[in-house]
Amino acid sequence: MSDDLGPYLVTGARVGLRQFRYADADEFTARARESRALHTPWLFPPQTAEAYETYARPLIEDPARAGFLVCERDGGGIAGFVNINNIVRGSFLSGALGYGAFAHAAGRGLLSEGLGLVLAYAFGPLGLHRLEANIQPANTASRALVRRAGFRLEGFSPAMLFIDGAWRDHERWATTADRRPEDRRPKTTRLSTAHG
Repeated sequence: MSDDLGPYLVTGARVGLRQFRYADADEFTARARESRALHTPWLFPPQTAEAYETYARPLIEDPARAGFLVCERDGGGIAGFVNINNIVRGSFLSGALGYGAFAHAAGRGLLSEGLGLVLAYAFGPLGLHRLEANIQPANTASRALVRRAGFRLEGFSPAMLFIDGAWRDHERWATTADRRPEDRRPKTTRLSTAHG
């Protein structure tokens, strides 16, 4: 495989990861609007250009966050997203995941492949040790996604996050860099940690 990854930080068989850009607002928000039924009541990605700018700014500019668009290598369209929020360095080397597939890509394994690439990137070039995903117990698709990626259930947090007008319980799932490292090697990587 060529060392030229084009716009991608990491590539897999069917998807590539790239960073968020302000120029992605139209495509991202159109996909979010098309995916309302899929996302409700679990997540609410931005559906307007103004909301996208507010959402994307910290993912682009804040070193305590890293946002990745999961794009289909065939055509480059955005299939979903995986964000690492609240990155803490020092002795913790941890971050919290947020993610979603768009409706046209749901059920095709693209987000699963993308999450695997994010884990490889997070535990490689980003130098993190631990990633956590907090998931509402009834969100079976999200729980299955992280289970397939090697996350383990660590606990339960009652009334953890205010979502869709109420405080929602969440399960805490996590994985570390030393779990199943053979599954975390991307096909090709560009060793870049720039987020801008």
